[in-house]
Amino acid sequence: MFSISDAVQNYSKNTRYKRIYQKYQNYTMIPFENFAANLELCEKFKEMQGCVIECGVWRGGMSAAMTEVLGNERTYYLFDSFEGLPDAKEIDGKEALQWQKDKNAPNYFNNCTAEIEFAQEAMSLSKADKVEIIKGWFNETLPSATINEPIAVLRLDGDWYDSTMDCMENLYPKVIEGGLVLMDDYYFWDGFSKAIHDYLSKNKLPVRISQWNNSNLYYLLKKS
Repeated sequence: MFSISDAVQNYSKNTRYKRIYQKYQNYTMIPFENFAANLELCEKFKEMQGCVIECGVWRGGMSAAMTEVLGNERTYYLFDSFEGLPDAKEIDGKEALQWQKDKNAPNYFNNCTAEIEFAQEAMSLSKADKVEIIKGWFNETLPSATINEPIAVLRLDGDWYDSTMDCMENLYPKVIEGGLVLMDDYYFWDGFSKAIHDYLSKNKLPVRISQWNNSNLYYLLKKS
């Protein structure tokens, strides 16, 4: 039964997430509702040991915001080309191909291009002690990335099939058992969801995809 104390707690939590969102809103294109959903779910893993990685950071606002709930003493790795998205392919779906062609669309954001300085500014605002920002295409940077600790939270925002598969193949094995994998584009882009399911199927992993609180946020928990 929903009590007054639950309402007060939810109001306080929502107010806190709004404050965090306002702090980083110039560094993210994620709407507040989904932004808050990411923070709420991350917060449930704040006791889990390990680093935090985001692949596809744009201006770094979501990575910076995660430090507010996961703690600034961890190592945060931010991977992005900082040159926009690679070309979408047929496997990414008709919507993806059309989106990339329509350069005047309000949600195009210059093909999701952002200078690395924005991410540096966002992470500086977060006061995180240990930050690694790795510039380049995932297929070039991820195989050689030096990550010497387990991953507690992995957030995937690479949009397309190849990019997502690169992330799963190189990083999922490093996620700690029971660790959190956040999937920004699971419901939105065909290529993203295909890559997730192809990877899990190829490796015969009995992992379930879950939806968080009826939001647009989907996630999975690492299970070998």
